[in-house]
Amino acid sequence: MPQCDSASTVLTAYADVPAPVRGQVRDLRIRWALQEIDRDYRVDLLDVFKPRPDSYKAWQPFGQVPAFDDGQHQLFESGAILLYLGEQDARLLPVDPAARWQAITWLFAALNSVEPFVAQIAMLDLFQAGKPWAAEARPSAVKLLTARLVDLQTALGERDCLAGSFSIADILMVTVLRILDHTPILQDYPALAAYKARGENRPAFRRAHAEQLESYASPAN
Repeated sequence: MPQCDSASTVLTAYADVPAPVRGQVRDLRIRWALQEIDRDYRVDLLDVFKPRPDSYKAWQPFGQVPAFDDGQHQLFESGAILLYLGEQDARLLPVDPAARWQAITWLFAALNSVEPFVAQIAMLDLFQAGKPWAAEARPSAVKLLTARLVDLQTALGERDCLAGSFSIADILMVTVLRILDHTPILQDYPALAAYKARGENRPAFRRAHAEQLESYASPAN
């Protein structure tokens, strides 16, 4: 398995998170990418319930996960880390310029055009549940999300992947769509549900997902 205590590549993650978001934290995106290219890495686990020390905020200014260090560069933000890894391995980012830029475009689309609308549903359902204003806000949030999902399904068409071959764009988009797992919303978008399932059925995803869930039983560093 790529996870190795002596690896020079370091990824940060949480030692535990509330049950509704287990399997959803963004370090999963980087674990998946590293598993796809069979690259050794180790995970530094942080206590989600404790403030981050200044030394960590010098690395990740917002105190979030994931942060990444390969001995050459210290990075944060999952999209930036994925792009950095993709630059190093054609299994994550195509060499052909046209396909490469399509993948990069879809990477940003997942982050900027889809995830904010998906995250709004999760925020209302999981973190503001029971508040009257959240129930009132949800229908309009679903309406906005629906428009994005319709456009995404149309753009995907009958393709298996967003940019021809599997890439970091698919890692990001699949993990974004998984944020809706607590809802039946994707049932109305069979092409997107099938696309998400293809990503989740990749061996590298299954290994990364299992590792993330297993880490929640481990103490923070």
